[in-house]
Amino acid sequence: MTASTGRVHTHVDGPIGWITFDNPGRHNAMSVAMWEEFPEAVRTLEANAQVRVIVLRGAGDQAFVSGADISQFDEVRDSLEANQRYEAMGNAGMSRLADCAKPTIAMLQGWCLGGGMAITLNCDLRMADETLRYGIPAARLGIGYRWPGIKKLVDTVGAPNAREIFLTARRFNAQDAMRMGFVNRVVARGELESAVRAECALLAANAPLTMASVKIAIDEITRAGAQIDAARIEAATQRAYESADFIEGRQAFMQKRQPVFSGR
Repeated sequence: MTASTGRVHTHVDGPIGWITFDNPGRHNAMSVAMWEEFPEAVRTLEANAQVRVIVLRGAGDQAFVSGADISQFDEVRDSLEANQRYEAMGNAGMSRLADCAKPTIAMLQGWCLGGGMAITLNCDLRMADETLRYGIPAARLGIGYRWPGIKKLVDTVGAPNAREIFLTARRFNAQDAMRMGFVNRVVARGELESAVRAECALLAANAPLTMASVKIAIDEITRAGAQIDAARIEAATQRAYESADFIEGRQAFMQKRQPVFSGR
């Protein structure tokens, strides 16, 4: 793996297991290599008896994760089959994180976009500093968004805010994050790591089995009911992925121009 593809690093510091998304040249955008490494990073720290809480962060102070590495889309998402393989990689990491028995915290500063938001929504807590800028640009890229990810956002910020985030595809700030309930806390720039470490100390002192059981209970309580028409949602999402607009969206991004969507 070359440095340009990014890495996912882990290290243990007392009771804290750290996962760092390291691709600063692209604001820590998730490359294929990083998606492949992500599940094992979570699994390794979850299996470490010393670790009581896992913190996810981006390398540097400019971004958590700025989304998927769109520069790879023409290679890894250029057909329905390729897109399904790509999504399977992302889903493996999200599922491993969501199912982690240990408490997880997303440490957010700078950019948190698209796939970065999806990662944070599978964490138990989100703590940010005042530099946070977040959003989901799917509608500007012609990307179909799978319903489990949309439900995670709705469960976190509510349906009205989820509509605003998805339909406008605009960028929001730290004050918006508190207003929407996207983050648990916002601190001043330069104070985030100390605040996260203090939160970790609280969690590390708590009973692991109690916390694990509460996580399971909350997951079950918020699980989608049988009334959801998943097939209808999937069909609409597939139409987006099979559309000319999806091609236009990624081409416009690479060419640094505004996309011109046709709705087909």
